[in-house]
Amino acid sequence: MYVHAIFGTTGRVNTIKPEIEEKLHSYMAGIFKNMNSPAIKINSVPDHIHILFKLSKNHALAKVMEEVKKSTSKWMKEHGIIKFTWQIGYGAFSIQYNKVEIVISYIENQKEHHKETCFKHEFEELIKENQMVDYNSNFFWDR
Repeated sequence: MYVHAIFGTTGRVNTIKPEIEEKLHSYMAGIFKNMNSPAIKINSVPDHIHILFKLSKNHALAKVMEEVKKSTSKWMKEHGIIKFTWQIGYGAFSIQYNKVEIVISYIENQKEHHKETCFKHEFEELIKENQMVDYNSNFFWDR
């Protein structure tokens, strides 16, 4: 199963700085690899990150996301971003194989995309497109 995961920094604080993002993405890719869930594309803007990965048949999505967020939060703190934390929630959308290239392009173009669109609008559009009726905006935005 291909998964497009999205999550932000707590309070949407701009803590993913350009000088560290490539190293963060690389470290994160290593965690996905260790969880047998290889990352296909990772890209971030200062307040959130998008990842396309292939979910392992051996690990639940929640476990993979927990490990990625926990480990990268610790890594960011070790690299001088002392008050860094990820939000509690995350979005995860299954992707059909024939849509993988479209999602890769979407993730690659995040910096351009966010010159015109805020994270909240982007995320809520994905919620609508994927018809997620059980979405609780309070859980995603107020923590």
